Amino acid sequence: MTFKLTILGSSSALPTSSRFPAAHVLNVHERFFLIDCGEGTQMQIRNCKIGFGKINHIFISHLHGDHYFGLMGLISTLGLLGRKVPLHIYAHKDLQTIIMQHLRIMFQRGEKLGYRLAFHHLTYEKPAVIFEDSKLTVTSFPMVHRIPACGFLFKEKEYMRNIIKPKIQFYNVPLQELHGIKQGADFVTEEGKTIPNKELTLAPYKQRSYAYCSDTAYHEPNAEVVKGVDLLFHEATFLDDLSAQATKTKHSTAKQAAKIAQLAKAKKLLLGHFSSRYPDFTLFRKEAQTIFKNTSAVREGDEYEVELTREENKL
Repeated sequence: MTFKLTILGSSSALPTSSRFPAAHVLNVHERFFLIDCGEGTQMQIRNCKIGFGKINHIFISHLHGDHYFGLMGLISTLGLLGRKVPLHIYAHKDLQTIIMQHLRIMFQRGEKLGYRLAFHHLTYEKPAVIFEDSKLTVTSFPMVHRIPACGFLFKEKEYMRNIIKPKIQFYNVPLQELHGIKQGADFVTEEGKTIPNKELTLAPYKQRSYAYCSDTAYHEPNAEVVKGVDLLFHEATFLDDLSAQATKTKHSTAKQAAKIAQLAKAKKLLLGHFSSRYPDFTLFRKEAQTIFKNTSAVREGDEYEVELTREENKL
């Protein structure tokens, strides 16, 4: 049961010779979610050997070009590859207008894209669940930026307890009892003997989570939304020497990102969205580590996987 993040782009505003604008892919149980889609994203998808057809949901944090200029090219490529299933796009309502205008110009002779674009408009006032299935919820929450912007929290749903098959067979537990046992129920045999749940099951796996915070000024309420997150990506456009510039442009410094990670009690902090003015990105990690030790400065192609671990057995 995979929970793995791949960094496609780590730069802010301007691509460089070695860095692309913002884009991440999160693999949850072999379902792939694209978060932001800066210029060159489809090239990076190929470089990282991620199948185009596996991406069915795209989340765009805001409508500054370094976060969505790669989207139209990706949409076109998917059409050329013969995609038939819908592509779901979660973004500001204006993105639908932009993309549909592009498509009208592209297909003036009656051609069609070949698949449906399903647009889901974000709200920017408070956290909101924007996607949910049997395994995962995705919550958007407002950032503090120059235009409306959202962060995203991806969180697995609670796992049920894991049955111990030899014990189930030994006590001849009927099939219809298994769901209740997975939820913590004891089992009563035909003879009236109660078998405690802890003898029949292992503790459930812990829920895993990933939060994406870009672009945003330092905003402490974000820490509460992502409390306890396993992987926290937080933009760090500037070092602390340019904190005044960060305030002016409504971005964050590496130190400020570390403070959010500390307040959130995150397990690991990932820094990115670096200004191209800095030649040495290890400085971001070193600055943040003065406050939050478990910090990495991301690079294109980096992968971060959250392993399955079990809860403490509380029964």
